[in-house]
Amino acid sequence: MNRRENLKLLFTGTIGSGFLLTACNPEDKKLEYSPKIGGGTVGGRIPDEDLRDQKLLSETFFTDEERKKLDVLVDIIIPKDDISGSATEVGVPDFIEFMVKDQPSYQTPMRGGLMWLDHFSEDHYGKLFMALSENERMQVIDAIAWPEKAKPEVDTGVRFFNMMRNLTATGFFTTEVGFKDLGYVGNRANVWDGVPEEVMKKHGLQYEEKYLSVYLKPEDRGEIAQWDEQGNLI
Repeated sequence: MNRRENLKLLFTGTIGSGFLLTACNPEDKKLEYSPKIGGGTVGGRIPDEDLRDQKLLSETFFTDEERKKLDVLVDIIIPKDDISGSATEVGVPDFIEFMVKDQPSYQTPMRGGLMWLDHFSEDHYGKLFMALSENERMQVIDAIAWPEKAKPEVDTGVRFFNMMRNLTATGFFTTEVGFKDLGYVGNRANVWDGVPEEVMKKHGLQYEEKYLSVYLKPEDRGEIAQWDEQGNLI
């Protein structure tokens, strides 16, 4: 099982929330699937929360050098494969940038962990992390990526990489690309297309021909029902 498959298994166990289906008018032809919560803005954000988000988005936490290091790390954790793009291609570094501003408790361990990579690299290779070859970088990551195998002296690096892995997986698998990678389709209305034909035949039953044209078909489940003046389903 490869790295991406392991992350999928970890992440799928955390998915439990769905979308609210609201704001549907009788004249609508299809249901509106955008999440809206009554009493607030789209997605349930109140004005003060939206202003705070905009403020955080206008600020920058990572330096240019830290951002380069971050890009390398997230793509080591989730590289591009035949199914989907890499973590950087779906904007995971931007997600982590926002998270460390939204939750300041991340800031010290994040910045400290990025510094630790340079210190470790200098001690073992005489170069900063970004100056290492790809093979050397992977040797550094291998030293901290497996907590059960890691040596006690790299405990700081292990805790940092655990945090990076969690943030990267969360950022990736909450994108549309990540959803498709998981095969996650979210909450959808159940579709029942009637008793199977073989079951009906077994009991000597069949649907009445005159009703077949008005029975709900799976492909029409997003359509709004229409009724005539006498209350009959059209």
